[in-house]
Amino acid sequence: MNWEDSPKRRMLRARMVQVQLRERGIDDPRVLAAMAEVPRHWFCASGIADEEAYGDFPLPIGCGQTISQPLMVADMLQQMRLTGPETVLEVGTGSGYNAALLSRLATRVISLEILPALAESARLRLQRGGFLNVEVHQADGTLGWASDAPYDSIVVTAGAPEVPPALLEQLKPAGRLVIPVGNLVAQKLLVVQRTAEGFQTAEHTDCRFVPLLGRNGWQQTAEWFMIDEKDGRGW
Repeated sequence: MNWEDSPKRRMLRARMVQVQLRERGIDDPRVLAAMAEVPRHWFCASGIADEEAYGDFPLPIGCGQTISQPLMVADMLQQMRLTGPETVLEVGTGSGYNAALLSRLATRVISLEILPALAESARLRLQRGGFLNVEVHQADGTLGWASDAPYDSIVVTAGAPEVPPALLEQLKPAGRLVIPVGNLVAQKLLVVQRTAEGFQTAEHTDCRFVPLLGRNGWQQTAEWFMIDEKDGRGW
């Protein structure tokens, strides 16, 4: 892993923010600042060229998983509407990139990854990168993380067949849950808000993600789901 943040990489990151995000509707200044600050190449697989690391597409990270397209990452973060003091739960740590961004947007981040190899590598990357307000746990994220609940906001970075009940239970009043829900081919990005009357759900956009694995997700292992990882928005 090359931890150098060279002028070329900073230029590519600035261009990513301007062209892929600002010009396509991302306008939350805190989200834009976080994505301008956090080096995406730190969280990509070894051997990925700089232009790919800051490209407008997802990339494989191993174990059948991906680091999502920057626009989708930013859009989901924007839908969380974080202001700074929140404690948030992330389901699906992956490489750790989204958790690193969340660390700049919230006070405390609990991130869950079901695949042991990814959980360990993400934990090491986040520690090395100085994202010290992130805790990574190897766990079934479809069950949430009850010991630190309730959460101000929850984000799920993989496609679920339905909203896991535990995540609804662990959401604070007025809290927001951002989650892709659908089948194995395509999903809708849902924004669920807890209200005094229950839960209000809005469909935000179409998306495509790898499957959410776990008891209340898809039961298959990650490796069988072979995809063109540069095809489609999300993944």
